[in-house]
Amino acid sequence: MSQVDWLSHLLQIMTVTGQLEVRCAYGAPWRVIWPTAGANEIPYHVIVKGRAIFEDPDSRTVQELESGDVVLLPHGSAHVLHDGSGKKPIATHQSRGSAGWMLSENDGPGERLDLLCGRFFVVPPHDRLVRNYLPAKLVVRAMKNDGGEDTASASSQLSGLVGLMRMESAADRAGGRAILNALSTVLFTLVLRAASEAGKSSDGLLALTGHPRLASAMAAMFADPARQWKLPELAGLCGMSRATFMRHFQDKLGRSALDLLTDLRMSMAANELKKPKISTEAVAEAVGYQSISAFRRVFAERMGMTPGEWRHLAHAAEQSTSNATAPE
Repeated sequence: MSQVDWLSHLLQIMTVTGQLEVRCAYGAPWRVIWPTAGANEIPYHVIVKGRAIFEDPDSRTVQELESGDVVLLPHGSAHVLHDGSGKKPIATHQSRGSAGWMLSENDGPGERLDLLCGRFFVVPPHDRLVRNYLPAKLVVRAMKNDGGEDTASASSQLSGLVGLMRMESAADRAGGRAILNALSTVLFTLVLRAASEAGKSSDGLLALTGHPRLASAMAAMFADPARQWKLPELAGLCGMSRATFMRHFQDKLGRSALDLLTDLRMSMAANELKKPKISTEAVAEAVGYQSISAFRRVFAERMGMTPGEWRHLAHAAEQSTSNATAPE
């Protein structure tokens, strides 16, 4: 695994699944309003063909999206998509396909839009990592390769993935729902890879991945969060003094290296506590704590409940799921 493969390590800690929900086939004028998503949900949109205006009411930002653009809202923010004409949108009508997603259409005479909309679901409590360390909005471009050398770029891979999603959503074939949901899950990883390769993020994990020196410390912490890391050791990986490392890391991430390390450990601990046969003491040791009391204190501070309370909650949720899916 490469030194900078933080993304694989992250996705080993938190589980993310995807689901295509709506395919929009509109002619202008059109407008779609999306409310705030649930705590563990990340809305996404893929502009397959045409263009759209994205508006974020909270930040009051407006951005034009074009064919090939993929938008993720890691914080689940409310938002609006429209054609930009300012005209009253034409009424839409919906029909549900056998693959489970909804087709939304209108009879607008203007410029056509082909849009795929869905959600990613993050298993609790790992939505904390998403909201604390990813930006509120991510926009990447899925671009076709026209014979250039960079056929393995994330942007080129996204283009192929979007093409597959479009074909599956346009067909009515066996396994369509399963394939679309699997492709949606891959979409999350590829979008983060593309954003990381683009190196345009000014803060958060994506800013660290593009930093020529800080990325080494971040990758080391992701690769082995349970290790007893010391600030001078992490600074040395970056070729910096302790004070310089702390300042630059805080500036880029918006949080300290210790904050990141602690959040990774607590997410790992939450996963381990779901296992009924492992003791809390063993979990504490597995994630890098020699003191069980220190582990319990930090877990409660970060997660808002004790390890025992989290274990009980996770087991109850698992039992509820099992009962819901059990045959009559």
